[in-house]
Amino acid sequence: MDADTATGELVGGRLVLLAGGTSAAGRACARALLDAGARVVVVGSDAERLAAVRSALPGVAVERSDLTDESAVIAMRERVQALHGTVDGVLHLVGGWRGGGGLAGQSDADFAFLSRGLTALRHVSRAFDDDLRASTAGRLAIVSSTAVARPLAGGANYAAVKAASEAWVRAVAQGYAKAARDVGREATAAAAIFRVRSLEGLEDALASAFVGLWDDTAAAVNDVVIELAAGS
Repeated sequence: MDADTATGELVGGRLVLLAGGTSAAGRACARALLDAGARVVVVGSDAERLAAVRSALPGVAVERSDLTDESAVIAMRERVQALHGTVDGVLHLVGGWRGGGGLAGQSDADFAFLSRGLTALRHVSRAFDDDLRASTAGRLAIVSSTAVARPLAGGANYAAVKAASEAWVRAVAQGYAKAARDVGREATAAAAIFRVRSLEGLEDALASAFVGLWDDTAAAVNDVVIELAAGS
């Protein structure tokens, strides 16, 4: 997305929520959003990590919430709306890795652990669906994996959960487009997928690409898969 040919609205002044945003990738995205003039809320479950984010990035607001608990997510949304207003963007960074051992090594315990990311995505995307649809430039994005396109036996659990997460986001994207068509107006909300082999070393690339979602129209970035690699 080239800023010279940008046709959409920029992210400045908008409220963006980073779900599971206490990681290095989350901090990079928060920093890029702040630099672009956005307001940022980082949500996580660990109080110490949230405090570290707030110390490193004083302009960021933080919220503690268990994103796998639907009632906790609803309560978090109400706090965010009361303190900061409605949300214009959500980046879902809840995830993790467990794998190895071939197909026989794909345990139910590991699948349950990985599935927490999908559960959190479902809760967060539903909780903020009205906000993103009502925004003049709503954006939802997740970080997925290249394993979806080429799954390996030793990462079957991981690839299956990532594929399900992508399917969920694509369904959200279809809902955004249909809602706009049904009322005869141009779409303003978009849902996109970032795919990486590994986020290590790509934190800044992810941050730039996420901020760039506001530099295009919703129609241009809705239901798209953006692959990030070294040098991107």
